[in-house]
Amino acid sequence: MPLERSVGAVIFRREGNKIYYLLLHYPSITHRAKRNYWDFPKGHIEGGEKPEAAAKREIEEETGLKDIKFIEGFKETIKYFFRFKDKNILKFATFYLVETKTKDIKISYEHIGFKWLLYEEALEQLNFK
Repeated sequence: MPLERSVGAVIFRREGNKIYYLLLHYPSITHRAKRNYWDFPKGHIEGGEKPEAAAKREIEEETGLKDIKFIEGFKETIKYFFRFKDKNILKFATFYLVETKTKDIKISYEHIGFKWLLYEEALEQLNFK
């Protein structure tokens, strides 16, 4: 069975006494899904890259964010299966918790939108939990 590894980030920012989480809007046409969906920034690890460096690169490529701070001690890996071209794919995705002070996002060509949401709103908006 084919195996894929990717890294991503749960990005948050503080505004007053509230914490907002960043979700990106992914179009189905470019990401193997049957419909558009909301998720955290993530992508594949390139050859020879360390996971945290790959996450930093993906964050900058997908959001334009450079002022990021990885929260020490948080790294969560999830495992899931999906079908692509009539094959079952096993995927491991490692997520980091990352803080930024920047509100303005410059999404990449891979996305069709973004939202900063409070925790409960973000949970409700996420398509994959």
